[in-house]
Amino acid sequence: QVQLVESGGGLVQAGGSLRLSCAASGRTFSTYAMGWFRQAPGKQREFVSAIIRTGTSTYYADSVKGRFTISIDRAKNTVYLEMNSLKPEDTAVYSCAAEEVSRWSGTPGRQPDEYDYWGQGTQVTVFS
Repeated sequence: QVQLVESGGGLVQAGGSLRLSCAASGRTFSTYAMGWFRQAPGKQREFVSAIIRTGTSTYYADSVKGRFTISIDRAKNTVYLEMNSLKPEDTAVYSCAAEEVSRWSGTPGRQPDEYDYWGQGTQVTVFS
């Protein structure tokens, strides 16, 4: 099992920044990719970003490309999502997820059901 704990959410004015963290513990060696998803009220959970655990490759949704940056500190087993130029439409609960090596396909999944472990989520609210 892998446990994921997010932190760093909060209330921020449009144009501002936040950094989310996702600390992983447990059998992290069984995972090959980490992803961030978000879910706004009344909407489906959507892919935001993902990173291969080696840190060699990163992936972004078009809606956040150029504004968000995903990174990983392998020594701390922690994934970060730096969010800049935030917009009200970025308001959502942000969750991190981990994909097991057994699902390896060359690139991380962009659908929630491709991930095996989830954190509890952290609220991000952007006001104008």
